[in-house]
Amino acid sequence: MEAIVFDMDGVLLSTDRMHFEAWKALADRLGLPFDETKAQRCLGLSRMESLEIVLEGSGRSFTAEEKEALAEEKNRHYRALLRGLTPRDLPEETVEVLCELRRRGYRLALASSSKNAPEILARTGLGELLDCAVDGNDVRRAKPDPEVFLLAARRLGVAPERCVGVDDALSGVAAARAAGMTVAAVGFASGAGAGDWNLKSLGELLERCPGAEREDKA
Repeated sequence: MEAIVFDMDGVLLSTDRMHFEAWKALADRLGLPFDETKAQRCLGLSRMESLEIVLEGSGRSFTAEEKEALAEEKNRHYRALLRGLTPRDLPEETVEVLCELRRRGYRLALASSSKNAPEILARTGLGELLDCAVDGNDVRRAKPDPEVFLLAARRLGVAPERCVGVDDALSGVAAARAAGMTVAAVGFASGAGAGDWNLKSLGELLERCPGAEREDKA
């Protein structure tokens, strides 16, 4: 293996609570129920796909324009919460794991469906620990489509089969597997046994990745 490609939320750091608060505020305004079970179903999905889950049971249909407005309302709330992020919100384990993987010779990339990833990377300093980042602004198809993982591998200059994809959502695991990567599952996806490697913590990745194996380019 030459590279590790990470999802962001729930893997390198967590803004899941901010997503929950923003979706819950929208659901409350619309008089719709929204709980942790629905929030779990939204993991790894695009904003519009998540909105469909939020609107379940509404008893009415929404036009495309109305849905766009609702999604933007949620995003404004979420982005307001993001403004409070600082490097202190980046877990120590994440910093230690990324620095050690880099020391061992691995190339590191982000493969996130979030269009807010650039702001999160900048506010937390996470972007400085990665070689490249691909996010929802760069792709047309959300996970479980493999586009985001394939583009990350391409930007790293590493064949997908020589990458490990790390994700906590079932849709992300499916995307990394469809890209041809070895899949390391963490969080919910790990508990479901969905990965090739099912890790209890991000730190366990170091046990699986002793050192980068470079192909002979000659």
